[in-house]
Amino acid sequence: MISINRIILIIAFFALLIGFGGCTQDEPKEIIYVGTFDGNDSEGLYVFEFDRGNLQFELLQTISERESPSFQALHPGKTALYSASRSPVTEQSDHHTIGAYRIDQNTGLLSLINEKSVMGRGPAHVSVDPLGMFVYVSNYSSGNLSIFPIREDGSLEDASDIIQHEGRSIHPRRQQAPHVHAIDPSSDGRFIYVSDLGLDKIKIYEVDRQAGTLSPASSPWFENTPGAGPRHFSFHPDGAFAYSAEELSSTVAALRVDRSTGALEQIQHIAMLPDDFEDASTAADIHVSPDGKFLYASNRGHDSLVIYEIDESTGELDLVGHESTIGGHPRNFMIDHTGDFIFVANRDNDHIVIFRRNPVTGELTYTGTEVKVPRAVCVTQLVLN
Repeated sequence: MISINRIILIIAFFALLIGFGGCTQDEPKEIIYVGTFDGNDSEGLYVFEFDRGNLQFELLQTISERESPSFQALHPGKTALYSASRSPVTEQSDHHTIGAYRIDQNTGLLSLINEKSVMGRGPAHVSVDPLGMFVYVSNYSSGNLSIFPIREDGSLEDASDIIQHEGRSIHPRRQQAPHVHAIDPSSDGRFIYVSDLGLDKIKIYEVDRQAGTLSPASSPWFENTPGAGPRHFSFHPDGAFAYSAEELSSTVAALRVDRSTGALEQIQHIAMLPDDFEDASTAADIHVSPDGKFLYASNRGHDSLVIYEIDESTGELDLVGHESTIGGHPRNFMIDHTGDFIFVANRDNDHIVIFRRNPVTGELTYTGTEVKVPRAVCVTQLVLN
């Protein structure tokens, strides 16, 4: 007969095996936030849980009280989400708003903390200081930018600085005034890079962290090719290079970054569209893969992601190819935190499409997974451990 002590040992052994199998520890929870434009029955800001193993989405929450909550960005501490909307501040003001949402650390659900006027119109982009001290808002329609100090609870103070751009460039319709489209901070938070589509310039500002104000850097701007229309901007992970998606010319400017002064120098200018494509198309979003080996940018009209391999010693780009986005107007896309997947927001097809990324070749494969989101225009990922 087996003794009682031996039975106890056997039970303990199997319990230990189960523990090592991972049953005692939860897998990280992955949350996907999707911003939208109004229309097509959009309910506003969508919150999904993403099941990586099964490539499935579960809708957790929709937030519907604000008009076109389009672009959003996470606090680096994962405690808050900042979402720009076209809701007017008051009936008497045509300025729009930025909302601060607290993130439930167990579920990823959102609750509004407060909101502020963006001090302008048509906010197109939101970014957060890498040290978690400021939120930056790009106001496309009014051609200005604003900076908001972040309080300890994640709420926003009133804007501590507002900068109005002036001037124009050569496009007869799109560049008759400044149009601030994106703001990207350097990894240390010392500089911000402001892509102004209307001026054909990426303006460079130095951040006064004590006062929450901005001043032109010693090299105050990089001037894009006339008529190019800089829209979005992406740093290489090592900080030595950056890439500007130029909306009107459907081109990418590859840039060398002087990390001591913030200055930009162009090292390459490359087309985003195939040579034989003649229909209308404009550039939209742009991102470097987490491993720093590939660059991806979206074409609206051609409805594709263009893929480039990056020479990590020179920063120059070599075309790999184009991948259809399986939908129209890919305004925004996101490379997930592992680099395994790319999520594309196809505004005109009301969905998010997932592609699997080959880390060796950079090529993409459509997974067959789509999730319906009316007028989807921004995708943001949160990983809760």
